Amino acid sequence: MTTHFSISQIDETAKAISVHAKRPPRTALILGSGLNGVAEAVQGPEAISFAEVPNFPVSTVVGHEGRLLLGDLFGQSVMVMQGRVHFYEGYSMAQVTLPVRVMQRMGVELLIVTNAAGGVNPEFQPGDVMLITDHLNFLGMMGSNPLMGPNYDEIGPRFPDMSQAYDRQLAQMARQVASSTDIKLREGVYAGLSGPSFEGPADLRFLRLAGADAVGMSTVHEVIVARHGGMRVLGISGISNKANLDGSTVTTHEEVIEAGKIIGPKVEHLIAGVLQQL
Repeated sequence: MTTHFSISQIDETAKAISVHAKRPPRTALILGSGLNGVAEAVQGPEAISFAEVPNFPVSTVVGHEGRLLLGDLFGQSVMVMQGRVHFYEGYSMAQVTLPVRVMQRMGVELLIVTNAAGGVNPEFQPGDVMLITDHLNFLGMMGSNPLMGPNYDEIGPRFPDMSQAYDRQLAQMARQVASSTDIKLREGVYAGLSGPSFEGPADLRFLRLAGADAVGMSTVHEVIVARHGGMRVLGISGISNKANLDGSTVTTHEEVIEAGKIIGPKVEHLIAGVLQQL
């Protein structure tokens, strides 16, 4: 298992992707489970399979297409990850976050990261959209921080600050878009766990006590790496299922994918509004 990549390996991957871009992307999007519809709005896309890119990890999860799209989206040159890879698939943190490192070397300045998440806040309902205002890095607390290992001094500092992991100006743009389009935008803290098992009732009660509003199996490590390299980040969670605090219901991946059909159009409107304001 690859525990870290050298700058030359990251640049090799960036170069292999860059040759497909008509113009350098300045904004990148990572699309979560069931949110592939956003990719359909990309104009003049050049599609590249993850498997075709040197060093790139390949997604194995249903609902994650495993493609890169390079093109224009609502007036911005973009790089879109149609699906992502996860730590639970057996990849190292270095492999899971390599796409973000590549984005940085390609000159991407802004990252919009989306995910399907379980609603921990009892007021949240399936189909809701949540603006991520902060996160709980449980994997990092257990010793799986993506910045462990050699530091890339030319990219970022050894000890990066995470007090404003999610850009406040971008968050305010998202609020304005939601208000103008009558999208009910929830806000809260996203807890990142490893998966792949869904959380049990005791897990969820603990997470709620810890201050989590939503929980998922991605995003946090991507955001940490993005912020390490100085990228601005907007985070959006689609609430795909309600917290099972008493063990009375069963959560399935199919349920997550189905909820994406309701969440997708809302997320697309939010992203469109933010990109148009940039």
